[in-house]
Amino acid sequence: METKPVIFCLKTLLLLYSFIFWVTGVVLLSVGLWWKFMLGPYMLLISSAPSNAPYVLTGTGAAIVLFGLFGCFATCRGRPWMLRLYAAFLSLVFMAELIAGISGFVFRHEIKGTFLTTYSDAVMTYDGRDDRSLAVDGVQRRLHCCGVYNYTSWFSSVYFPVGGVPASCCVSLSDCSGADLKNATLAARKVYKQFIGMSLACCLSRFINANQYEMV
Repeated sequence: METKPVIFCLKTLLLLYSFIFWVTGVVLLSVGLWWKFMLGPYMLLISSAPSNAPYVLTGTGAAIVLFGLFGCFATCRGRPWMLRLYAAFLSLVFMAELIAGISGFVFRHEIKGTFLTTYSDAVMTYDGRDDRSLAVDGVQRRLHCCGVYNYTSWFSSVYFPVGGVPASCCVSLSDCSGADLKNATLAARKVYKQFIGMSLACCLSRFINANQYEMV
């Protein structure tokens, strides 16, 4: 009789943990789908090759959702073999997250360097039509920035002799003509002054920290 309250408390705690575990799975699944369908074009600015990260997040999230439900079911049924299987899965998830967290911390500088290198290459080869060029336009509009470090980055691009600074750099499109964008002096008064390098570094830092937090 004395063990019944203990068992009840343990079941309650495990059910609460399983629910929280299930919620994290839903979050990972949502982030994976959002990454795939909303951030897809911007991933071209991080790597020249397609990223598998959205699929990993989606698959991991779906697995956690299923095993979170299984954990709730196993706790309610109280079957030892189910609980042992659930414990084994939690151990695997913990090890995978630990390895991912350590890897992200160790290679954080390489990730930042790759990001800036790929973005610089996208600016230098910008033509205003391909997917990477459209991604650059999207970044400049969203972050209110221009170029890699500032608008002068565009002066050495292959696009500048033809089209000048891209229109996505303009503070106001109604006050930003094609002739203005081709004139280095006039363009300086029409485009965003915010440093893209600083912004991207801060965003990347926040992104890495957020991922490391989710892994824990």
